[in-house]
Amino acid sequence: MATAARKASAKAKSDTKTRAKPESKPASTPAAPKPSEFSKEEELRAYRDMLLIRRFEEKAGQLYGMGFIGGFCHLYIGQEAVVTGLKMALIDGDEMITAYRDHGHMLAMDMEPRGVMAELTGRAGGYSKGKGGSMHMFSKEKKFYGGHGIVGAQVSLGTGLAFANRYRENNNVSLTFFGDGASNQGQVYESFNMASLWKLPVVYVIENNRYAMGTSVSRSSAETDFSHRGLSFRIPGIQVDGMDVRAVKSAGEMATEWARSGKGPIILEMLTYRYRGHSMSDPAKYRSKDEVQKMRSEHDPIEQVKARVLEKKWATEEELKNIDKEVREIVADAADFAQSDPEPDASELWTDVYL
Repeated sequence: MATAARKASAKAKSDTKTRAKPESKPASTPAAPKPSEFSKEEELRAYRDMLLIRRFEEKAGQLYGMGFIGGFCHLYIGQEAVVTGLKMALIDGDEMITAYRDHGHMLAMDMEPRGVMAELTGRAGGYSKGKGGSMHMFSKEKKFYGGHGIVGAQVSLGTGLAFANRYRENNNVSLTFFGDGASNQGQVYESFNMASLWKLPVVYVIENNRYAMGTSVSRSSAETDFSHRGLSFRIPGIQVDGMDVRAVKSAGEMATEWARSGKGPIILEMLTYRYRGHSMSDPAKYRSKDEVQKMRSEHDPIEQVKARVLEKKWATEEELKNIDKEVREIVADAADFAQSDPEPDASELWTDVYL
């Protein structure tokens, strides 16, 4: 008996020595692609789309100050290149889901400015019939699955969208957005594990705007390179200049192809910056005005496109002003509609509620 036990122990030790160690890194991590070379049409489209988001958010901020928008309101000003560039990389049927800084994502997914603004003001013509507000509106038709107020909750939902796509074999990808603060939530890593295990077609987009509410990433995160957050789950990740719409589009095309081809999830860390506070109630005293101004003057995503367009003589200053005028008229119309549209009827209190 003793001899048999010794033999079994020796065999176990031998197996341990010869057994291959599991890989601690993804089998192959793609290199970050170079920024796309935009055509005239792509530059002007990106310029208009980003300008629409910015003017819309500026108007939303005004309406909030006037009392037409209540509750929380998180503006996307400064981060426009992220969602604009990624939308340019999608195909029909691809989905998007994000957190509460969501108005820009809705507009990028071609949701009507009137409907978005009406929801912000709690009107019946809003995408959630005026009952969801800033953080909770959806459009199944446009493949936009929210706006979610619980930090990190959308990550598991976005992973579920990817599971459904794989189950249906429809070749679509889920773009799941979250911020640097949400990256520290436990459910994010549960989702990473499942997505990697089942090779789900999901692109995790971490919008790193440097501040989780009022706390800088250097004070709140032990690992500040968020593209590494999936390594223990063998999920590759790359960092992207989130202030350059060309770099975002190029990375988006690479990442969606990676997920679409059956290689599983991938992480894109978008290095971006928000000009306003975390929400409308945040005075943002945790950073200097010089820091914000430096980002605006040196890295503004809209001004970068404008400079390239003018340099290549693809449009004149006057033509760009006309685009801005057109965008302002769309936003003004949305604001007028949102202020005149009726509030939802009291009977709506009991609709869309599961009892």
